[in-house]
Amino acid sequence: MMKKSSIDIDLICVGSIGKPRGLKGEFFLNSFCDPKQNICNYSNFIIENNPDLKISFIRQANGKFISKVDVFDNVDDIKKYTNLNIFINKTELPELNGEEYYWHDLVGMNVIDITNNDNLGIVAEVVNYGSNDILEIKPSESSVDENLRKIPYVKGVFIKKVELNKNIIKVEWPKDF
Repeated sequence: MMKKSSIDIDLICVGSIGKPRGLKGEFFLNSFCDPKQNICNYSNFIIENNPDLKISFIRQANGKFISKVDVFDNVDDIKKYTNLNIFINKTELPELNGEEYYWHDLVGMNVIDITNNDNLGIVAEVVNYGSNDILEIKPSESSVDENLRKIPYVKGVFIKKVELNKNIIKVEWPKDF
């Protein structure tokens, strides 16, 4: 899953800078892509709060991604950037077919419970805490109450239908949960 950026609406978080590797300024890159190796398909990366820094390469070794910022030549240079997010412009994402969508497309959509036709709020973010992706729902002016909700993104179980053209996600979720 790719994280939604709160920095710029056109940026999508695809990874983060991990711990330094070796002494020449390389670092382990944490990929948020699915599958993880899709991070190698992008080239114009933007490092959080450092748009002038450029990633010179990404390679895979022993199941991990190794990368380097072009102007860093030692471990001390990269250390202070550990855990910063790495973004791409969403225009770099490949086009999808038919009913497919990216998680960032769901942010801002209305969530309607099909049982009582209750508006539960709008998708604020899509996150993953390990087992499933989760829709974080915040209340809106037209929602049934002021509750914050976390609905597991499990198609057919909780997520019944996504209607991008209507800006609606239909769910089966009790309003008091």
